[in-house]
Amino acid sequence: MILDVQNISKAFGDDVLFDNVAFHIENNEKAALVGINGAGKSTLLKIILGRMDADSGHVVLARDASVGYLSQQPEISSELTVMEELLKVKAHIPALEADIRRSEALMKSLSGTALDEEMARYARLTERFEREGGYRLKSEAVGVLKGLGFKEEDFTRQSSVLSGGQKTRLEMGRLLLSAPDILFLDEPTNHLDLASIVWLETYLQNYRGAVLVVSHDRYFLNRIVTKVIELDNGRGYVYNGTFDDYTKKKEERLKAAYAAYIKAENERRHQEEVVAKLRQFNREKSIKRAESRQKVLDKMAPAEKPRTDVSDMRLHLSPRFESGHDVLRAEGIGKAFGDHVLLKDASFELFKGERLVLIGPNGCGKSTLLKMLNGLTGLDEGTAVYGAHVSVGYYDQEMQCLTPEKTIFEELSDAYPTLTNTEIRSTLAAFLFTGEDVFKTISLLSGGERARVSLAKLMLSEANLLILDEPTNHLDIASKEILENALNAYSGTVFCVSHDRYFINKVATRILEMEDRTLKSYPGNYDDYLFTKEKLAALSSSADDGGSLSVKTETASRRNWKDQKALEARKRKLAADLKKTEARIAELEETLNTITLTLSDPAVACDPEKSLALTKQHSEGEAELEALYETWETLSEENSED
Repeated sequence: MILDVQNISKAFGDDVLFDNVAFHIENNEKAALVGINGAGKSTLLKIILGRMDADSGHVVLARDASVGYLSQQPEISSELTVMEELLKVKAHIPALEADIRRSEALMKSLSGTALDEEMARYARLTERFEREGGYRLKSEAVGVLKGLGFKEEDFTRQSSVLSGGQKTRLEMGRLLLSAPDILFLDEPTNHLDLASIVWLETYLQNYRGAVLVVSHDRYFLNRIVTKVIELDNGRGYVYNGTFDDYTKKKEERLKAAYAAYIKAENERRHQEEVVAKLRQFNREKSIKRAESRQKVLDKMAPAEKPRTDVSDMRLHLSPRFESGHDVLRAEGIGKAFGDHVLLKDASFELFKGERLVLIGPNGCGKSTLLKMLNGLTGLDEGTAVYGAHVSVGYYDQEMQCLTPEKTIFEELSDAYPTLTNTEIRSTLAAFLFTGEDVFKTISLLSGGERARVSLAKLMLSEANLLILDEPTNHLDIASKEILENALNAYSGTVFCVSHDRYFINKVATRILEMEDRTLKSYPGNYDDYLFTKEKLAALSSSADDGGSLSVKTETASRRNWKDQKALEARKRKLAADLKKTEARIAELEETLNTITLTLSDPAVACDPEKSLALTKQHSEGEAELEALYETWETLSEENSED
């Protein structure tokens, strides 16, 4: 065991954050700390790390265990380069290497016993150098930086000029390279793109140490952890297994707790009814019995109703009116900032009812594309045209649509002046802003609170096309699930940028990947996208004729707007042919039934010429019907495949 948390409690005034939280972490175990925003996750981490005092309880860390901590506000501002800053955590290795070089030089001038002693010292130095990873340090450092999304040209940049997200990634690289016995990671995926998150997952899966991670990234947690510690309503609960196991076990726990609550309440009511009945009898013995039962009742602690839903946020997305089938057509889009080209001749289409998710590495231009579609940034080339009756609702991850100086109430009332005060308060209450909270200034809100204000404005827009830029970034897990359910129930169209793979799996009907300054379309959700990419990669690597296969792969992977248009046309033709075939089958079946009834008429049966003609017509109809059935089956299969 490397960490033992024993009955930790913390309160701020009368507000109890958590009480008697207890859990332990084994050596090399990977665990998650989860809970809604404000549950106390970061506070508990600070207590464990000794940066804050607990009101009660103890934290026991294994003797001589080394600790690494990634906070949400890293402190990197030195004039060292990115590579130099990273290698600082292994400063003893360059010093050791220098000592080895001095020993090598010294041995050239020694002989006899002195040489033997120096050779023995040299052997000890080189053995230690190898044991501590000196020979592989540079390659590991390069691998860590590249894995976290740094390019080689970034290695020589000064650390002080990095963005906040880059500093967080560099701090994470320092922690990973230092390889402490236990890692504490607070939202490690916040500033990573999909490729870097996947790399980090693999790194942590193979990490020879313990990890305790705070994260809202459910896909990430599901891939790395084998234990989940949840802070829920001031209490701590420990679940062994993956994140999916945790969700199932939590649901079972809540159901059991609710059943116990109902049982306790029923028992209390029953006892109260018995006491009341005994008193109604109004006899000495019955009154004594009633008093005796009442004493038992008075000692019974009131049953605490379990919270079956950790978030009360209510989000209902509904368009005011329907759009046409063709929602958006973008053709030949190009965008560059100086010599940095983001998009070149990129095209795609968006159709009514689709939930299209745009993915790609950090800095490739995903947010810029959304801004271009919203008219906030101009296109250098190409066109983006909305279809008939399209109204747009936009969620900006930077939340620039919010005015810092306004209060929450003013933000909604100014955006929707026709709403009454009661309607505005009712809407804000649905997003957990009640009482005096509605008069908080936007600039003073947390990221999660700003996200809820933005979602409230989005809901009130009643748009039929929602353009969302990283909508899950500041939401806790419960709020993410509410957003997912709202989007899946939404009858309009969604175009969304996200790196949250769990969210993408739940919501997406199609994925648009931004890569090599163009756009590629993949049907289905994130898992479908991965399957298609792996299949294409396998085909590419096993092909005998690389040229012809590359053409096939290019056709399959580079589904631009022309390919999508052809696919839609084929779908429409298949649907029309299927409908036409079904109509002919119905018509022919009715004709054959009529012929059968006619042939059963005695008058027709007595007329050989008419009977023979009808029999022949029936036989030909049966043959045609059989052929139609085969055609229908083929069309149905093709339609389902498409």
